[in-house]
Amino acid sequence: MVRLFARQRPIFGSVALLAFAVTLGLGLTACNDKALQNGARTDSGIPQSTALTPEQAAKVLAKVGDKTITLGEFVATLEHMDQFDRLRYQSPERRKELLGEMIDIELLAQEATLKGYDQDPAAQEQERAILREAVLADLKKGVPAPQDLPEADVRAYFDAHRADYRDPERRRISVIQVKDEATAKSVLAQAEKNTNAAAWGELVRKFSMDSQAKANVPVDLAGDFGMINPPGDTHSENSRVPADLVAPAFEIANVGDVLDRPVASGSSFFLIRLTQKSPPHDRAFAEAERSIRVKLVEDRIRQKEDDLIASLRKQFPVQVDDGALAQVKVDLADAGPP
Repeated sequence: MVRLFARQRPIFGSVALLAFAVTLGLGLTACNDKALQNGARTDSGIPQSTALTPEQAAKVLAKVGDKTITLGEFVATLEHMDQFDRLRYQSPERRKELLGEMIDIELLAQEATLKGYDQDPAAQEQERAILREAVLADLKKGVPAPQDLPEADVRAYFDAHRADYRDPERRRISVIQVKDEATAKSVLAQAEKNTNAAAWGELVRKFSMDSQAKANVPVDLAGDFGMINPPGDTHSENSRVPADLVAPAFEIANVGDVLDRPVASGSSFFLIRLTQKSPPHDRAFAEAERSIRVKLVEDRIRQKEDDLIASLRKQFPVQVDDGALAQVKVDLADAGPP
């Protein structure tokens, strides 16, 4: 929101200043076009850019160096706020304050350009990213919202992709991780004597090396690693569960049972207890409809993006120097956290 920008000025670097200027320029340019259309006032009584005549929109509110801020740009800034932020600017005094903040932004933008911050490679990358988002936002115009798709299209997709809406059996497991096989076998012997959830939880807290083994949860939930899909099913993969544990977990016959052997994975050994089964389920159309609608809309947008890129590559021929690219070395010595 604009009013926050003035408070952030002391921490701006060159990249932030340029991004600041570019955002202002793109936003006001796009909004000024909208200001030339006919429209109505907001519920709060503040006129939107769509309510201005062309003459009103072009009226200069302020000059900042050789730049101007027009009434259309000012009202468009208000228009792009949500209704609660817009309520802050009902009084003339607050609107004058907003104009002052817009002037400060323009001053900072001009200073950034004067100092050459607009030539900073990172700043130019931010500018390109903003321009890219403006083009893609325009590209999405005309794409129907999910709820506006014809039901016949949605049902046709569902009928053609029934397998995608067949949920396999899923299982929830609890795990004890130890450092060696001898310890694993010793703990397994204790677990087999008493397989109730509380006894298993005590073993988890006592022996497991897992970082969450001593989490502040009820004892019967200690060691919980969540739900997993059958071997080979990559939908909704559980990153906490090592791949070596999946197939053995589906060998366990009954909920509450513990696998009859330790499973080696990496440098650790794991004991597995089955805590829940979710049976296979074929989703009905009503269950899948919303996700299909969203997917179809996303597919249409993606297709429009692909078509645009293909067209632009013909319009602006692309040449890549593979030799130069091969010379790039990535130095991880001073890289930040992943």
